[in-house]
Parts: sequence; C-alpha cells; structure tokens
Amino acid sequence: MVTWFGWTGEGLVAALGLPTVEALAVCESTMDHAHALAAVGAPAGTLVLAEAQDGGRGRQGKGWSSAPRGGIWMTLLERPRGDAVALEVLAVRIGLRLAPILERWTEGSVRLKWPNDLWVGERKLAGVLVETRWRGMRPDWVAIGLGINLAVPADQPLATALGPADPAEVLGEVVPALRAAACATGALRDAELADFAARDVAAGRTLAEPIAGVAHGLSPRGELLVATASGVTPVRTGSLTFATLGRSG
Repeated sequence: MVTWFGWTGEGLVAALGLPTVEALAVCESTMDHAHALAAVGAPAGTLVLAEAQDGGRGRQGKGWSSAPRGGIWMTLLERPRGDAVALEVLAVRIGLRLAPILERWTEGSVRLKWPNDLWVGERKLAGVLVETRWRGMRPDWVAIGLGINLAVPADQPLATALGPADPAEVLGEVVPALRAAACATGALRDAELADFAARDVAAGRTLAEPIAGVAHGLSPRGELLVATASGVTPVRTGSLTFATLGRSG
C-alpha cells in the first residue's frame, strides 16, 4: 500500500477533514497530477501529496528540487466563486498565513519574498505556485502548489529547511491555512499589507530585476512597488533579484 510518511490517503482524509487525498510515493509533479484530477471533476479540497517528484516545478517553469522525503511536496485544489482579484493576490495571502505557522519549526522569523517565496534569514524555505484554469470568464479551479523543505536540498546549499518536524503535524497546520486563504475575497487589505511589510525581505533594498530600483512594498493588487528615478512603478509579474546579492527566486 502506497503511503506518505506512513500515512495512507484514507487516513489523511480522516485526519484533515478533506474529501480526497492522494498519497503518492513519487510522481512527476503534484501540480500536474492535481490538474488532471480537477479536469475530471475532483472536488474542492482534493489534496495530492508525494514523497518525491521527478519533475517538480515553480513559477515560470523553474525546477524545484523534490528529493524523497526531503520536503512536503503537495498541491491542493479549490474551486473559487469567481473573485479574479482575490486570485491575483492568493500567493501573497498564502505566504502571510503560512509564515507564522512555520515559525513553530524555524529558528528565526519567516519572511516573505515577492511574489511567492518564504525565507528564513537570506535562505529560501518554501515556495508557493498558484495556477488557475478558467471556464470562459470564470475560474473553474485553482491548484495551489506548495513545497516546504524538510532538509536542505543537495543542489541548493543556500536554501534552508524546517527544524525537526513531524510532516503530518506540519500538514495539519498548513492545509487549513491554505483553504482559508483561498476563501478570502477582494484585494489585499490594509492589515495584510502591513503584515507583509513587517516580513518583507526586499523592503528598502536595491533591485536588479524585475526592474532596477528600490523595493517599496506592495499595492493592494499584489503588485511589487519599485521606486525609480521616474517615480514608483507597480510591477505585476517577474522574479525579484537583489542587485547587491545577485540571487533570484
């Protein structure tokens, strides 16, 4: 019987209160597997977990190291009601909800790096990937991919990982946070923007990408605000690279 860290899918359904959990030893990508399930009618709350991925990926097709039992590799399906603005900021909302949860297993504060990463200090701990499939003008489903390092990946020595942690215990805290973030509506509120500012890795730092300038927080639509010689420019997409560190994510 296939299990995830010793848990069967049926056991996780009962523990997490979800309609369906697929616990896999290995798959190409939990994101792709979840999309395939959604296309044939999988309900909101369907969760795909794998102990390893052969083709894990992040934003813009970047690979994600997914060694066996080296992290929590997962995708959660939700079927939103059609709030396109909320979908634009969902990755940020997820980061805001996960950061204080994951601090239970880290030695330092969990910080946020626009648009979708969680860091401890100057090292990447976790990444979020949100992909939406549309039916006409309305979202049909959203797949929320999440990778959390339980061990520092061999090919990413500048990353970081949770301290000693029971994966099922972490999962039990993470899943409700993801579902709550997916239920939120509208643009980022003032309190959310303030929370992001308090955890913002980039605040006040000089950027090389997505455009040259100084990071100046977020807009309510989740855009990165960059102060340049011509004023503050909102940036909707791209990867953030610090001019001083030369690292991107």
